[in-house]
Amino acid sequence: MSEPARNLPQLLAQAKRWFEDALLASMQAAGERPVTAAQAGVFATLDDEGTSISELARRIGVTRQTAHQAVHSLIGMGLLEQVPDPASGRSSLIRTTAEGTRVHQRALAAISVIETVLTERIGSTDATALRAALTAPWGEPPLVDAH
Repeated sequence: MSEPARNLPQLLAQAKRWFEDALLASMQAAGERPVTAAQAGVFATLDDEGTSISELARRIGVTRQTAHQAVHSLIGMGLLEQVPDPASGRSSLIRTTAEGTRVHQRALAAISVIETVLTERIGSTDATALRAALTAPWGEPPLVDAH
């Protein structure tokens, strides 16, 4: 029996998982402590000066509780820290520690190599076209009649 054709959201999710699997396995093989995809997503969305847990949750597309769990496990690993928000006495920001910055830089280097592997596998033309399509302005999400 043939597999049904996948739509673009399914294909994009599959491609994201491919990158995540490659990154997480590469980091673990390099001797770094294992992290989940949600924990890795926190690093990918942190601002240098720090980011609130609510904003991290919005950027990653998870609940505040899920982001909170990921952040606090990374704090426990010594990769992140929670500091007072200078703009608000009632909230705090999450930012990387020196160790977190080291691990994040190593992850960025691994991603660069993974992108090179993908380019070798699908060809430079397709890799360039993929990057162009993903960085092109798509405008606001459309509201369509789903009938």
